[in-house]
Amino acid sequence: MRLASSGFASRTEPAPAACHPFDRLSRGQVVGTLIGVMLALLLAALDQTIVGTAMPRIVAELQGLQHYAWVTTAYLLSSTVVVPIVGKLSDLYGRKRFLTSGVVLFVAASALCGAAQDMLQLAAFRGLQGIGAGFLMSMAFASVGDLFPPARRGRIQGVFAALFGLASVLGPLVGGYITDHWSWRWVFYVNLPVGLLALGALLALYPLVRPAQRRPVVDYAGAGVLVLAAVPLLLALSWGGTEYPWDSVLIRALLGFGLAMTGVLLWVERRAPEPIIPLDLFQNAIVRVSVLALVLMTSAMFGSVLFIPLFVQGVIGTSATVSGTVLTPMMIAMTVSSIASGQFITRTGRYRVVALGGLGIMALGMLLLTTMGPETTNLVAVRNMVVIGIGLGACMPIFTLVVQNAVPYPQLGAATALTQFARAIGGTLGVAGFGSLLANRYPRAFYEALPPTLQAAISPAWLAQLENPQALFRPEGAEQLRQQLAQLGLVDPALASQVFEALRLGLAAALHDVFVLATAVVFAAWLSVLFLREIPLRSSYTTAPQPARGERTAPLAPDGIEQPAARPQRDPAAARPDRDAPRR
Repeated sequence: MRLASSGFASRTEPAPAACHPFDRLSRGQVVGTLIGVMLALLLAALDQTIVGTAMPRIVAELQGLQHYAWVTTAYLLSSTVVVPIVGKLSDLYGRKRFLTSGVVLFVAASALCGAAQDMLQLAAFRGLQGIGAGFLMSMAFASVGDLFPPARRGRIQGVFAALFGLASVLGPLVGGYITDHWSWRWVFYVNLPVGLLALGALLALYPLVRPAQRRPVVDYAGAGVLVLAAVPLLLALSWGGTEYPWDSVLIRALLGFGLAMTGVLLWVERRAPEPIIPLDLFQNAIVRVSVLALVLMTSAMFGSVLFIPLFVQGVIGTSATVSGTVLTPMMIAMTVSSIASGQFITRTGRYRVVALGGLGIMALGMLLLTTMGPETTNLVAVRNMVVIGIGLGACMPIFTLVVQNAVPYPQLGAATALTQFARAIGGTLGVAGFGSLLANRYPRAFYEALPPTLQAAISPAWLAQLENPQALFRPEGAEQLRQQLAQLGLVDPALASQVFEALRLGLAAALHDVFVLATAVVFAAWLSVLFLREIPLRSSYTTAPQPARGERTAPLAPDGIEQPAARPQRDPAAARPDRDAPRR
């Protein structure tokens, strides 16, 4: 790789040929660059939570309730799909241009979102904003891999993971304050000063490093097929069981087309000189296990984060404002645990024991959730969430670090993007799977909790209208339920109380099944980590990653930077350096 001329390149002394370009940076340049990267990551992390609080006010002003879901869906689709593409491109062309482009795109899209005049415009601009967020998410974690070798990277990954926890806590609070005291448009405009500050730091301090390749080959076909595969699958998982039944023609068509395109993607990537998703990454057992554990862990995380407020508000009977703060202790615990986990890994180099311990604690927290019932108090719910937060936080910095340590440096961007893609897919699977389970389990649980006398007195058609648990989440829900029963001629207040109690018991039973499934998913993640092989964390970029049993090591290039094993060269006449390379 080579360090291109930039504003600070002239101030650095020439390094030996075997020195990695980022090793030439002064401490001040590293700190300044890291601050710029963290500000960029904060933009994307906050935006995932800050907008949700303002959505009711946005819909009230812009109308277009039918397009409500697209504001979130467009952002999810674009931010997820772009991650592996930009990750691979950064391996070919360097990180700086994609990181700064992501900040510019995100800030510009934020300004457009703030100026949107209707919901369709807002959805389109949110899609554009999601592309910028995908750039930032992928490049931020890859940039940490550039700035610090694996042996020193744990504490920084822990801080970055903690940043997400803080964003989850601050996002709703900041979003609510801005919406109430200024305008919902400032939820988007607030990104502008932070983004410009991050952009200034990145332009001034982030080194312009380009890979030492004469003519990078871009996998345009792979990028196109990846979009055709991921978008239908994500749409099917987002809409299935909520917007449309799982057995509807549309969901089946989306799933079928997405799976077919996934097969085409595998065929294309096997033949591409520089595939967007290098399939040889999956020949590494450490990468396979880490990606599987990430998908399972993230799926289970959504099984708790999304549905605990439903339990607190609908079953325990806490107000919406208080139920929203129940997650705060969990996020604080996750933040502290992430930082401590990163410090421990950096000091000891041991990551497998942390992953097993973290997932074990998280499984214990999920198991505690399954013991909650109608008599559970807020304090018990908070205790269980804190246990989950401790376990989840311990695991957050691990798997990206593990994958980065196990692959050659030229594949750092693609490998890092793969972990972020796995998180996104896991989150989507969690929302779809647990949401579908709740939707299917609740009606049956409601009827089981309803007294037989009421089932005989109320027609099935009216029962279907009464089974909606929304009455549990509104202060006036009980009164509205009495009015519905009065229309049937059932004016006895005790009957309304019985129906209301059946709604509460039904929701508790349905959420119990959700928590049981989430516990099983976390346990599956714990089992997968049993197969995670621990190798020493590299103390420099020029040390080849140790292979798993039966794998070949990647040879080092003359400049000391690892080259991917068994990768075809750009020049057909050039020799393949790994063909006869001795084992190291």
